[in-house]
Amino acid sequence: MQNANSKRVSCEPLGIGGQKAKFSPFSRKQLCIPYGVFLACFVVIPLLLIVFYSFTDKNGNISLDNFIRFFSSATTLSTVIISILIALATTIICILLAYPVAYVLANSKLNKGGTLLMLFIMPMWINFVLRAMAMKDLLTLTGIFGVNNYLNVIIGMVYDYLPFMILPIYTVLIKMDKSLIEASQDLGASPLKTFTKVTLPLSLSGIASGVTMVFMPTMTCYVISDTFGNGLITIIGKLIDEQFTTFQNWNLGSAMAMVLLVIMLVSMWVTGGFKNQDEKEGSL
Repeated sequence: MQNANSKRVSCEPLGIGGQKAKFSPFSRKQLCIPYGVFLACFVVIPLLLIVFYSFTDKNGNISLDNFIRFFSSATTLSTVIISILIALATTIICILLAYPVAYVLANSKLNKGGTLLMLFIMPMWINFVLRAMAMKDLLTLTGIFGVNNYLNVIIGMVYDYLPFMILPIYTVLIKMDKSLIEASQDLGASPLKTFTKVTLPLSLSGIASGVTMVFMPTMTCYVISDTFGNGLITIIGKLIDEQFTTFQNWNLGSAMAMVLLVIMLVSMWVTGGFKNQDEKEGSL
């Protein structure tokens, strides 16, 4: 039997050097309070204001006139269609350019320490307006600028948002289990079949993340459309800005923002479906 006078073993956790670990005097719920206040002030309240203005008129009465005006105006509908087409073209081109680059970076021995990746990501550190003006000057020197305003805008969008497509695809490819590719090759699959049946399905989540980071911003980045389109191409972001700043019509501007929010939620739902499909196909 143990001696009753023997020392009791302390169950308190020890820190560095055998000293008692010090815990924060705040609980997890208390630490979440600043984050909750930030979300309430800068996300929830502004969103509620947009919802309020979109479903009311200038007198504060509940009305659907803002949405009726939006969907009955040929100008606004054509602007939305143009914005979606520009966003789709930009996203597709970014995927076609970013995937080979990300694939090479993820499998290249030259990319030690992420050096090559850093070269592609570094432009993100520079203000996008400066990047846009630099690309505009480059297109002017080569004689491409001025050929077609829509082509200029798409080039500007692709140049600005291409790193946002490369990074998520590269992140997925670099974490991919290489043994799956080796198993496919050992079973006699050709490189093309290995890519289409193994690599591509497992990287769909990266493509979906890149689409989310490229598609919606290109619909609202009117600075690039104004810079490269000579002010002749209007996208939905420019239309919303004009309602708030030029015409001082916060109600119609909020209704346009609500429509844009719905488009964003639909795109997130679609890309989320690709992520779920990727998880199912990648599970063993």
